[in-house]
Amino acid sequence: MAVVNRVEKKVKMSKDEIIKYQILTHCFLNNIQISKSDLDCLCELAKKGMQELTSFCKDISEKKIFKSKQSARNALTKAEKKNLITKNGSNKKTICINNDINIQTEGNIFLDFKMLGVETKES
Repeated sequence: MAVVNRVEKKVKMSKDEIIKYQILTHCFLNNIQISKSDLDCLCELAKKGMQELTSFCKDISEKKIFKSKQSARNALTKAEKKNLITKNGSNKKTICINNDINIQTEGNIFLDFKMLGVETKES
């Protein structure tokens, strides 16, 4: 019978913190590197849902997450290449968090992750 060291933690988080945690967990499990500004931007997008690209970039720069609308647009383009967001449309593009990530943003959120690290025996 294998011995397993179990760690159980219970933490109460704010809505923003739990959204960011979900994004960070997805990025960690998929080996995707993002900056704090990228994380803050993705959190805002997750909370707002589907957004028109130009107005969202303006909002993000006004919130001082990025210094300019162009910086926000560049970050969103990188996020799209990493499959963190999806863009739709050709003239007035809309953006949203990729549904495959399954980020929960509504109501009370309870995350239940179960992870196991298996130690292999060397011969």
